[in-house]
Amino acid sequence: MFVNALKSIGASSNINSNYQISSTLTATAGPWKIYSAKRKATGKEYSVFVFDKKTLDTGNNGLGGRHSAMAHKRVMEEVVERLKKEASSLARLRHPGVLELVEPVEETRGGGLQFVAEPVTASLSGLLQEKDDQERGGGFGGRSSRYVTEDANGTRRRRELEIDELEIQKGLLQVSKALEFLHDNAGLVHGNLTPDAILINAKSDWKLSGLSFCSPPEPSTIPTTIQPIILGEVLNPDPRLPKTVQLNLDYTSPDFVLDNNLTTFADMFSLGLLCIALYNSPHRSPIECNTSLSAYKRVFQSSQSVPTATNNYLSSRPLPKELAQHVLPRLLTRRPAQRMTAKEFQESEYFNNVLISTIRFLEGFPAKTPNEKQQFLRGLIKVLPNFPKSVMEKKLLPALLEELKDKELISLILHNAFKIVGLLPAGRRAFNDKVRPKLKEIFVTNAKQPQEKDANRDAGLMIVIEQLSVISSNCNGKEFKEDILPIFYTALESPTPSLINAALTSLPVILPVLDFSTIKGELFPVIATIFSKTNSLAIKVRGLEAFVTLCGGSNDNSDDGLDGLATEQKKATSSTALDKFTMQEKIIPLVKAIKTREPAVMMAALNVLKVVGRVADGDFVALEMLPLLWSMSLNPQLNLREFQAFMGLVKSLSNRVEDEQTKKLQELTGGAVTSPGLQDDFMSFGSIAGSSLEANGTSETDFEALVKGRTSTTTSAMDSGWETKPSVASSSPSVRNSTPTATFSWSTPPVTSPTTSHLKAQTGGFRTVTPDLTAIQPMAPTTTQFSQPLQPQSNPMSHQPQSTSLNWSTTSSAMTPSNIWATPSANPQPAGNPWTSSTTQPSSNVWASQPSTSTFSSLSLNQQQQQQRPQSTTSSSFALPPPPGAPSATSGTSGFSLPRPPGSSPTSGSGGTSSLASLGTNKAGTGMGTGLGMGMNNTAGTMSMNSMMGNMRGMGQQQKPAQQQPKGGLDKYESLL
Repeated sequence: MFVNALKSIGASSNINSNYQISSTLTATAGPWKIYSAKRKATGKEYSVFVFDKKTLDTGNNGLGGRHSAMAHKRVMEEVVERLKKEASSLARLRHPGVLELVEPVEETRGGGLQFVAEPVTASLSGLLQEKDDQERGGGFGGRSSRYVTEDANGTRRRRELEIDELEIQKGLLQVSKALEFLHDNAGLVHGNLTPDAILINAKSDWKLSGLSFCSPPEPSTIPTTIQPIILGEVLNPDPRLPKTVQLNLDYTSPDFVLDNNLTTFADMFSLGLLCIALYNSPHRSPIECNTSLSAYKRVFQSSQSVPTATNNYLSSRPLPKELAQHVLPRLLTRRPAQRMTAKEFQESEYFNNVLISTIRFLEGFPAKTPNEKQQFLRGLIKVLPNFPKSVMEKKLLPALLEELKDKELISLILHNAFKIVGLLPAGRRAFNDKVRPKLKEIFVTNAKQPQEKDANRDAGLMIVIEQLSVISSNCNGKEFKEDILPIFYTALESPTPSLINAALTSLPVILPVLDFSTIKGELFPVIATIFSKTNSLAIKVRGLEAFVTLCGGSNDNSDDGLDGLATEQKKATSSTALDKFTMQEKIIPLVKAIKTREPAVMMAALNVLKVVGRVADGDFVALEMLPLLWSMSLNPQLNLREFQAFMGLVKSLSNRVEDEQTKKLQELTGGAVTSPGLQDDFMSFGSIAGSSLEANGTSETDFEALVKGRTSTTTSAMDSGWETKPSVASSSPSVRNSTPTATFSWSTPPVTSPTTSHLKAQTGGFRTVTPDLTAIQPMAPTTTQFSQPLQPQSNPMSHQPQSTSLNWSTTSSAMTPSNIWATPSANPQPAGNPWTSSTTQPSSNVWASQPSTSTFSSLSLNQQQQQQRPQSTTSSSFALPPPPGAPSATSGTSGFSLPRPPGSSPTSGSGGTSSLASLGTNKAGTGMGTGLGMGMNNTAGTMSMNSMMGNMRGMGQQQKPAQQQPKGGLDKYESLL
């Protein structure tokens, strides 16, 4: 249908060229079809009213030959002229209750008409018809497409079809004001006040239109250019024409039909019928005559068919008490003089409630005094929850925002506006369509420099900052960033400290709406600048709290940061927190630069360090944060609780650094424990020639060849005693039967652990003396040195089955010697001398050694020397020299003697003993002395270490090495030989 209407519009039409007309029908109002449109130059929305002349031909069927074609054409021309009159009348009338004309009426190529007016959403007739369809169908019926509209952004939504009592009261009040304007100021009678003549705009205001039958009253004293109507012509319905272009008798006053009187009171009678239709079901006039004058006259001939108080005004539903008792009796009276005027209608009891009074006050708001405006806005917020949602969104909110041009009322108006947005179920749409553009216009587009103090602007900014939670929940991130974030920056840069404090406190509300790049690149620099430049301690604390929020933490005092679960939840939900680099390189330097040492600032800084410490690198924590924490914690202004809070964080971070470093080192070393000697490799300076045991370069192989007089690749039993420790379990039979290794008691046990071998390979000739405790086997001796007599052992040097072992304490006598320093066994001595020792009293001789434990007892002679040795029943002992001044031993007794203890009497040892010198006895009677550096001698003469080792070299030439030992050497041993 609209396509056909558009085809009839000429190409030269000004409306068609300047406006982009939608193809979707918005509403119908009598003969007009209403389409939404946008002006191409500005994009502003309007409504285009289109009349198609072809609709006038729908009734011209089967009329007979009584009417000529000329008569029909004349009637159609009269209809077009009346519709032109309607548009021209709107152009002459300027009132808030009358539809505003934007573009004058134009004729189309097909003879139709069109004009542009303010945007409207529906006509009252269409709205009532939809309500009837809903009620008839039990709800939103099958014709659901009629109840769906499309927003400018393409969102389809259901139309708000609810008409509650307050909206009806508000609409009737607006219509009555328009009628008052027509009657008193314009000097006109509307003549056809029906639901088709009332349009509803986007603000939910009722606009008066349908002025095709308007006329000056009779008589009229107000001059006008509008031509009067002839009642005789308009009261004769033409069946060839549609009903929409003819006078609707269902809402016509009896003054026109019965009295043929054209007065303004006729409109008040029609207003009474309209009030009943708004509450009736279906929403129709109580007078139904189907465009028949005779039917209309019959209605008024009977009191039963006339709407009165006795028959509830022929309404199928109860009417409001104030309307039925005080208004309708004075509107539907037969006599025009008894009817109330439009002004009296506005002052009736029907409108005597606080909600209607609020709307009426708001409509006359510009004319009120500043004091009255402020009192009204302070009280409005208390009654807002009582208003219908549609009235708040479409009537109150736009009216309040229009008054934002008054700077003194900005804070009060915004307070009410945000209250309305919070109450609306469609608050997001209302905020983005109405409130957000106004906020940007006031605080960003037309804002002054932020350094200039403006109390009214600051008050409005404070309301915006306080309502950021409502704002963030009603717009997306892009809208917030473009329109609201600049307002937030304005508050941060304000010279008013309270405004800065409010902005920093509301930071947790806006972070979830913003993206990470905006937070890091735009928001954080602004906050950092404010923090570094402010001289207010309160702003310092708020800035530190803002840093905590930016790092993903919380300023809640109940959160101590020790519960791992809560920390993880914060990290999971804090997706817009700053990255680790920004925390370490930007925030920590700002904390270091704090000059004040006020406890409140220090504790706020502690919270920042606590949050950063959760994500910072271990080395950064150790080198940057811990020294800073120690410096802050020693502040003398801190109390005990605050100091303990610092210490708790210091300990926590220190433990974290320790754990991370330990784990790192374990991963690097593969979990192996490194010998302490490896850490001292850098101390290996090398040795000076001749200053160490191995400085002469003699290896164990060279030493064996040297002492044996021949080349050998194995080590000797003699040399093995310097490096190899004796067997611990040598007392067991299996071990005693095996070939033991001769050792010296002062030899150093070799280090056989893998770590030590590795160390030797690294250090070369330098040897460590650090013992390897891991190579020491647990010792559990089965015998002691006194529990078992000396047993003969095999000679490892000659591999013979029997050999004579060296025993320092073995005697053949059963008596105890009188001198502990010389251990004879031939002559019996008194048993009461505690310094004597024998085999019968092993406990008295501390030098006696059992073969399994003594190192010297393992030193054996070869078989050849044992055969040359004279056989004697006497035993040999090894005696140390007596103390200076003591008498020498008896002649014939050979022994080593130690200095006697103070207070002991010297006694003579028994003869017949064999001393250590007898170890090297030959056929000439010469004994071998020991040169161990201990000062030992005997009666036959002192033997040097050279002669002893010379005999041993001769013995060693006939021996074979017992086992392969690690290489070693003796200092200057080659020169001694």
